[in-house]
Amino acid sequence: MTTAPRAGTGPLRDALGPLKDREQVAERLLESSARHSFDPDRELDWDAPFEEGKWFWPPELVSLYGTPLWRRMPEEQRMDLARHEAASLASLGVWFEVILIQLLVRHIYDKPMDSSHVRYALTEIEDECRHSKMFTRFIRKTGVRPYPVSRLHHNLARVLKSVSTTPGSFAATLLGEEILDWMQRLTFPDERVQPLVRGITRIHVVEEARHVRYAREELRRQMAGCPRWKAELTRISSGEAARMMSLSFVNPRVYTDVGLDRRAALAQVRASGHRREVMQEGARRLTDFLDEIGVLRGVGRRLWRSSGLLA
Repeated sequence: MTTAPRAGTGPLRDALGPLKDREQVAERLLESSARHSFDPDRELDWDAPFEEGKWFWPPELVSLYGTPLWRRMPEEQRMDLARHEAASLASLGVWFEVILIQLLVRHIYDKPMDSSHVRYALTEIEDECRHSKMFTRFIRKTGVRPYPVSRLHHNLARVLKSVSTTPGSFAATLLGEEILDWMQRLTFPDERVQPLVRGITRIHVVEEARHVRYAREELRRQMAGCPRWKAELTRISSGEAARMMSLSFVNPRVYTDVGLDRRAALAQVRASGHRREVMQEGARRLTDFLDEIGVLRGVGRRLWRSSGLLA
């Protein structure tokens, strides 16, 4: 259970123990940023052609993997679906990171501008801008049209990011970062995958590790010190964000773009035990953390379950 101490009783703590000093965390992250930051325009060989016979995404992470439809698809069509799903995930990444940048700017608006905490947030915004440019450049190179989220989810996100509490913003940040991070950690060492995709995922994993640390530490601090109404609103908004993310993860247009029947493909994805396991495994580290700090309770927990990301 997350509790804030009474005045004079010591440092803020939660179910995971005492919280680290906010400035010290930021200073360590700034040091890491100075050592391990990348310029994708220079680090990656964008002029090299894609390699014949290489996947754009590990086949086990493609949404239809293991379904009856997948077993009937020729290998060329499977690989083409992986290419389109990689472009869909990159499109989702740009959409999400634009939201994250807005949330970070709002978070630091009232913070001391000379603090390390604010300086690291600005550093993270720089990272996210580079990531978004990297993803858009990758989409163009694949020859696939971008895959924006549905108009409903686009406008729902507009509302959620406008009314989100500060802890809700960091919970949503982790939702967008940790599932994709889990998939990318499987992707960048996989020699079956295109070298460019492996390079993109390697950069993203290294830099997102800092972003996850920053968001986790701040979410712990916010949940330990916020009033009950804000904690409950955070639980509900994070659960709704989980539902939206699970529905947006792969744009259904990918199926028609590779010559499949959209309804049949979606039905098989929904019925796929493998896909359900992939999504839940990708979210497990996050859901375990959110459970420990008191986010997965009540209505919020039920929303997370309905998203399919929580068993």
